[in-house]
Amino acid sequence: MSSAGIPAEAPEHRHPESTYRLQIRRSFDLDAAADLVDYLRDLGVSWAYLSPLLAATPGSDHGYDVVDVSRVDPERGGADGLARFAAAARRAGLGILVDIVPNHMGISAPAENRWWWDVLLRGRNSPHAVAFDIDWEFGDDRVLVPILGDDVDAVVEAGEISVSPDAEDRDLFPFGVLRYFEHAFPLAEGSAPEGETSDAAAVRAVLARQHYRLAFWRTEAEDLNYRRFFAVTTLAGVRVEVPSVFDATHAEILRWLREGLADGLRVDHPDGLLDPGGYLERLAVAAGEARGAPTHVLVEKILEHGEDLPAWWRTAGTTGYDALGEIDRLFIDPAGEGPLDDLDARLRAETGVPGAAWPDLIHTTKRMIGDTIQRAEIARLVRCLPAPIEDAADALAELLSCFPVYRSYLPAGEENLTWAVAEATRRRPDLGASLEALRLVLRDPSLEVARRFQQTTGPVMAKGVEDTAFYRFTRLGSLTEVGGDPAVFSMTPSAFHAAQQKRLATWPHAMTALSTHDTKRGEDVRARLNVLAEIPHRWGLMLDRLRAVATTGHGPFDALLWQAVIGAWPASADRLHAYAEKAAREAAEATGWWDPDPAFEERMHALVDAALSGARPLIDDIVAEIAPFGWSNALGAKLVQLTAPGAPDVYQGSELWETSLVDPDNRRPVDFALRREMLAEIDAAFSRGELPAVDASGRAKMLVTSRALRLRRDRADLFTIHRPVTAIGAAAAHAVAFDRGGATTVATRLPVGLRHRGGWGGTQLLLPDREVVDVLTGRRLAGGSIALSDVLDTYPVALLVDARRLEEGSSR
Repeated sequence: MSSAGIPAEAPEHRHPESTYRLQIRRSFDLDAAADLVDYLRDLGVSWAYLSPLLAATPGSDHGYDVVDVSRVDPERGGADGLARFAAAARRAGLGILVDIVPNHMGISAPAENRWWWDVLLRGRNSPHAVAFDIDWEFGDDRVLVPILGDDVDAVVEAGEISVSPDAEDRDLFPFGVLRYFEHAFPLAEGSAPEGETSDAAAVRAVLARQHYRLAFWRTEAEDLNYRRFFAVTTLAGVRVEVPSVFDATHAEILRWLREGLADGLRVDHPDGLLDPGGYLERLAVAAGEARGAPTHVLVEKILEHGEDLPAWWRTAGTTGYDALGEIDRLFIDPAGEGPLDDLDARLRAETGVPGAAWPDLIHTTKRMIGDTIQRAEIARLVRCLPAPIEDAADALAELLSCFPVYRSYLPAGEENLTWAVAEATRRRPDLGASLEALRLVLRDPSLEVARRFQQTTGPVMAKGVEDTAFYRFTRLGSLTEVGGDPAVFSMTPSAFHAAQQKRLATWPHAMTALSTHDTKRGEDVRARLNVLAEIPHRWGLMLDRLRAVATTGHGPFDALLWQAVIGAWPASADRLHAYAEKAAREAAEATGWWDPDPAFEERMHALVDAALSGARPLIDDIVAEIAPFGWSNALGAKLVQLTAPGAPDVYQGSELWETSLVDPDNRRPVDFALRREMLAEIDAAFSRGELPAVDASGRAKMLVTSRALRLRRDRADLFTIHRPVTAIGAAAAHAVAFDRGGATTVATRLPVGLRHRGGWGGTQLLLPDREVVDVLTGRRLAGGSIALSDVLDTYPVALLVDARRLEEGSSR
């Protein structure tokens, strides 16, 4: 028993066979999660996977804006709620994986974050100043707070700021209070006026004596003097490389491990840290000491196409975006690439701006980020240079735009810097001397500028690629997913098998994913959109008809938005309007976050309204046509993910069709009562030999998910290798099959083409000459050469197990 009286997990279950992600928040707290563990057990889940639990900004649905590292969030159930959840999970036989956020803390409600509040109150003299990555010299010993609606002089003259020596809460405001509309800040000691005032001269005098500088919100891009998460000014970077800061920020987390409240950790955004490898080493040691055993640690590391996870990191692997890209592309028809490119070129010709190849597009968008919302970070790099370099800011922005991966880890990864310098010089020969001078500096990990440069490449990549270019490169929306390279259109089965064999050999316990809280589209939206690659000409004609009903006037964005409508259909007006606004502003072509274009956005919202009215018959027609093929792709992708090497994660609710769009749509409440009832009904029907149909209810996906998860949990001995299984015959290219060491996965690829062929015909699957059981249907099949028309006559997927081994396992 642990010190908290919770049964500790058995040592042999160090790594999960699978996980199930739960978004813990006020509306679904830890007690609600505890009520769900019996359902997760029945579904076949190995570990529950919880979103961040530390106290976050009040009302936060995601929990990544931590404000208090010393306690479990009361809104999420508090310490007692976690203890109750852990006890329930142990009784159900589940392990527990918890998401942690070492890179940053939330400061949007500064009074809630006592560390940040103390920095505002006392400045560099605060004992918590060391926790935040603040450039005090640049700020004249003050931290920038960009929250004003106008220039500070205009705000002060308008009397919008008041100051007072008196405040009701003396704990928060020991020396007085400054107010600006709903904002309240502490006054520094000795700076308060004699009485409350909004007189311009008095307010200016007070402002000059504070440890923070209030500023117009637009100045954040230029003048911010603290590191943040990507471009989110309300998330301040934390210096966990400082031992005392690591200890303080991880004390509560280590308690969870020590008391048996958690078995593993998922580390959010390690690339933001000064030294990710060093952090993981420190975490592994501390977690091992706390738990008394090695701890399962995963990292949210985004790998670019062809990039490997650093082999020296103390981690079980990534959170699975790399696997997502491989699986999705397995179900995309390569023959659709050319026609979809032609369609995209036609749409772009309307805008008067020709399309760009992917490398050129992302160079443009990354450079835009460097020139706008990352200017403050680049300016800090310039300030860190050991000696002046001519045109340093311009050269750094160009270098960041050319950097090929999220970051390097010097001394490893210098080849990426060398490549980026060469590419930047090719694009900007006028900066050649400056770029070479930067290369000599940035290759030296002993220099602060080199270390900070490595922390800056990631934000430029994330904002420039995932949050901008992904909304501009619209030929096929399913390709623009986190960690994916949209220029890689599809993947052959042989390439897929090679990737899985590499995963098994190198990171066998890494997570694999199809949907997450960060995916741009739910897995089954992508599965449906993948069908368009099989019918590109039909899609082009349909898009023309839809645009004749409603258009934004921007062809590429129309393609993106109509794909979202079709992929998520049926969807509510609120969901589609929210997606349209976010997608258009992220693309930053026709409108944007800082300066929205009202005329364009009016047309954009009119398009969404038309989708729900005048265009509905067209949408119903195209969805009815492609949905069955999308379901085939979805079941294939799900079974492949659940049975391939790695530990598959099921994002909450995705055991049924997952048709969410980008966040916050993918954090909508999940109807777990429906899922619990449906699983019980499916189990009862299965025992009677009755199987659910593949239809809009998603019951077939529930069946596939539960049977695969249960087999994986209960018979890990059947999942030890990855060996391709051969299909022969005219339709062999439409099958992907692999043996995991006793369990054989079979899935249908490119279902439209298969139908055009007339089905499987005489195509055969070559297996050992032993009877097998399809655990998805309960049917027994003779081994040897089996007709795929027999294997896949009920579902487009099958999970075959040697009948004798299955029976031997049942009798244990």
